[in-house]
Formats: sequence, C-alpha cells, structure tokens
Amino acid sequence: MVIEPLGTRVLIRPLEQETTTKSGLILPETAKEKPQQGRIEAIGNSEEMLTGLQVGDVTLFAKYSGNEIEVDGVKYIIMEEGDVLARIKTE
Repeated sequence: MVIEPLGTRVLIRPLEQETTTKSGLILPETAKEKPQQGRIEAIGNSEEMLTGLQVGDVTLFAKYSGNEIEVDGVKYIIMEEGDVLARIKTE
C-alpha cells in the first residue's frame, strides 16, 4: 500500500526509542515516552511546501502533533508541514 499525503502534509515514521537507560536499566513499554523524532517517508504537494522538507529527512516534531496511523503493522504519523519543528542533520 502506498500513502500519499495531501496538501502540505508529511508522512513520518517515528524512530524507535532506546529501551535501556545510560546506567543499563531496561525500560518497560509503559515507561517509554512518545517518540518525537522520525524519518519522512512521503510528502504532499512539494510546490505548496514552504520548508523544503524532503523524503528521508530526520525531523523533530511536537510530542502530540499529527494523527497516528498503522499500515501493514508499521506505525506512521501524518502531520502538517508546520508541525515539524526541526530537521536533524548529522555531520
């Protein structure tokens, strides 16, 4: 199945959170926080978008933004382009 966001929306696949703390404690599912980083899997109409986000960008977004969906067992978030707070670049 292919999901194409409409307008200026982006489809983000949340990145997995660490399951252990720096001190080695294993976190149960109930103690994990909602992910705030993800990789863009698809974008809407690129001509309407203002930020220049592209497929493959790793982004930072607000904790409770967008709508969560699940397709073929994979969780995604669809959100407006403006809900993306930052692009994360690794050097």
